[in-house]
Parts: sequence; C-alpha cells; structure tokens
Amino acid sequence: MSKHSIQPHGHHEPGHDNTGHDHGSYRSYLTGFVLAAILTIIPFAIVMSGGFESRVLTAVAVIGFAVVQILVHMVYFLHMNTRSDEGWTMLSMIFTIIVVVIMIAGSVWVMYNLNTNMMPTMDHESFQGFGS
Repeated sequence: MSKHSIQPHGHHEPGHDNTGHDHGSYRSYLTGFVLAAILTIIPFAIVMSGGFESRVLTAVAVIGFAVVQILVHMVYFLHMNTRSDEGWTMLSMIFTIIVVVIMIAGSVWVMYNLNTNMMPTMDHESFQGFGS
C-alpha cells in the first residue's frame, strides 16, 4: 500500500500518522535507547572512576557526552530532522540551542562573580574548582 493511499478512519500504515509525518519504528526506538544508555554509562563510569587527571578535561568529556545524548534524543525520539515541517523544526532547534547556551553561560558567569564578590576573604587561587 502506498504512502498516499486513502485508508479507513483510524487505520494507517505503521510508522506514519494521518498527516504524513514519519514516526520511529521499533528498531529506531531501540537504537535510540541503546545509544542513550551508552551515552549515560560512559560519563558515569568516567566520574565514578575518579575522572581524568584534569578536572577541566573530565567536565568537557561529560558535557560532550551530554550534548551527543541530546542530539540522539532529538533524532531518535523527537524525530527532528531537516526534512520535517519544511525546516521549521531545525530552525526552532537552533534557536533553542542558542537560548540554552546564553542561559547557561549567563548563569555560570553570575555564579562565578557572586562567589568572587561575596567571599572576599576566600583565597580564590587555591580553590579546587575547574581551574585546577
């Protein structure tokens, strides 16, 4: 049966809804689940084993796995790609990423400045944060 054939109300081909949007198959959901699980286990193992020599490298690795996992969720579970909805889905995703990056960068900047300005007696050079 073709994708554009007319079917009785309430019945449609697996993997498609009545509006013509693609939905994931069992295999694609299983692939997404396995990738998401792997992308959770690896950073967990890195952190639980004590991380890398550099805390910055550990943080970058964990954040990198998180970003890849977000992409896996968007592709395999939210079915976002450049073909759906004439590119509006991709445009909204890009806008969302920009807003999230601005929010995270602003929050980190504010927290760093609050820590520096509100704790003047603390020796910030010896602080064992990301800088060591």
